[in-house]
This record gives sequence, structure tokens and C-alpha cells, in this order.
Amino acid sequence: MARLRLTLACGDYDRTRALEEATVLPDGIELTYLRLPVEETFFRMTRHREFEVAELSLSTYVLSLRMDPPPFVALPVFPSRMFRHGCVYVNVAAGIESPEDLVGKLVGTPEYQLTAGVWIRGILADHHRVPPDSVTWVVGGQERPGRPEKLALDLPERIEVQRIPDGMTLSAMLVDGGIDALCTPRLPRPFVQRDPRVRRLFPDVVKAERAYFAATGLFPIMHVVVVRRDVYQAYPWVAQSLTKAFELAKAEAAERLYDSSALPFMLPWLTQQLEQARELLGDDYWSYGLEANRDTLATFLRYHHEQGLSPRRLRPEELFAPEATESAVI
Repeated sequence: MARLRLTLACGDYDRTRALEEATVLPDGIELTYLRLPVEETFFRMTRHREFEVAELSLSTYVLSLRMDPPPFVALPVFPSRMFRHGCVYVNVAAGIESPEDLVGKLVGTPEYQLTAGVWIRGILADHHRVPPDSVTWVVGGQERPGRPEKLALDLPERIEVQRIPDGMTLSAMLVDGGIDALCTPRLPRPFVQRDPRVRRLFPDVVKAERAYFAATGLFPIMHVVVVRRDVYQAYPWVAQSLTKAFELAKAEAAERLYDSSALPFMLPWLTQQLEQARELLGDDYWSYGLEANRDTLATFLRYHHEQGLSPRRLRPEELFAPEATESAVI
């Protein structure tokens, strides 16, 4: 019998490579894998619903649940996770020597609702006494002018968000002092070019992130995989089928990563870094599933609500297709 043909838009990851190469096949599904930059995938999925299945920002997905009807349903699959202390950059002349010095400052971010921004704002509030309403947030294109929010926001008055002037970029404003700091998931060009006017807020990022994990046990989730709701409603079985396939692809990648006969990536101490990660974070540190990630998801959903992005604090189980949160046991 013919398989159901679905298009998956997703990034270039070791943990999804088996799906792209079709060495792992979802039960009953023929996937066309489109390897796209995350910003393009998110924009095209939220604006035009172009794909049946796609990687999506966790924050954008939570925002989409306010629509009537919600356009997507998520799977408890997390292709992107990342600690975010390293995503805050400051102008060296702004007088910011510690996170607490951000209070009262102008802080840029490409979009207020970005998942990376939600996490770092929550971390700053919880651990460094910088609540989100103590900062003026400035939004716009990081390297090119004209970036809009992908979805309309309805923020409370206590959250101040301003758009940058037409024709300007956040990277240029960070260098010339138009903003005091920049919170962004992508390295800003001046930092990559080693401009002496820009540095990271946390000088020892790894130390800060290790301390954060030791204190919280959280490895932040950035992205989920979503299925377009019309597809899910017509074929509810695809939720379990896709979730199983993503799990198998991740397991295959983990096995390859621990093969020390030849390095799969150009990192000289890859094996040793993998061992250190497992020692600190646990063997299944990149876990999928609802229960294994309940605390991480609950923390994110609290941050989302506290920052004015959600009208109420959602529960983790409200995010996912129920068919993808449990499986048969023999």
C-alpha cells in the first residue's frame, strides 16, 4: 500500500539525519525532508502553513495555541536544546559589569517572543534580579533591517517593547551604543569579527551554564516538532509514528557520536566533551518525551506567562498530541 506523503522542514542535525537519509522510516509515512535555516522554516510555517510537519520555535508554538483554531499540534520531540547564558552581548561602554546592571538598560532582541529570549529573560529574573519589566526591549533585524514579529503580540503595559528605527540593525546599534546589550540566538557579526566594543555578558559561559544546570537540573528546550492540525485531524496516527521515528533517529545519532575511531565533527576533544556532558547531565541528556522533560517545560511555560506572552500559565501536557505522549508496553 502507498505510504502517506508528508513534507518535513527541519534543520541540519545529526539527530535527524537518519530521517533525511531515509535510513529510519516512520511507520506508514514517506517523508520529503527539506533542510532549511530555522528562521526560514519558522517564517514559512507560521505565515503560510507550507509544510505538513516542521520544526518550530517552542515560544512561537505556544503563542499559536491562542489562535482559533490552533493551527498546529506538537510532538514531544526537541530537535534543538541549548543553554543560553552565551546569547547576551553588551557594549563595553554601557557600564554593564554584571547581569544586575541590565536593569534600566536598552536591550535589543530580534523578536520579543523568541524562545532563546524567553529563557534568558527568565534566567535573569530568577537568578539575577532582573525582571523583564525592568528593561526596555528593542526589536528589529539583527544583521538586516526590517525583521517583523512572526505572530502578533498582545503584551501587558508593564512590558515595554520598542521597534528600532527604519534602516537600522541591532548589531550596528550595539556597536555604536544605540542599545546597551543584545540578546540573540545567533552570534552578532561584530562579536564574530572581534570588535573590541562588544563582549559577552557572562565572560565564562561554560562555567555559568554548568552552575545553572547544577542549581536547576534544566537543559533548555528551544524547538519542538509540529504537525499541521488538518493533517493530524485526518490522520491522528501520524503523531505516534513520527515520534517513534524521531526517537530512532536520535538513538542512531548518539551511537555514531560515541564512535571514537574517527571524529564525525571537527572538534579535537569531542569524545572527552561527550563524556563530560554525560557525567554532568546524565546519559539521556537530550531526552524526548513529556515526562522526562516536564520540569523544563513547566519552567518555560511559567516564563512565557510571566513575560506577558501567555494569558495564563499552560500545563506541559496541553502542548502535545496525546497519541505521542504514551506508547504500548510489552
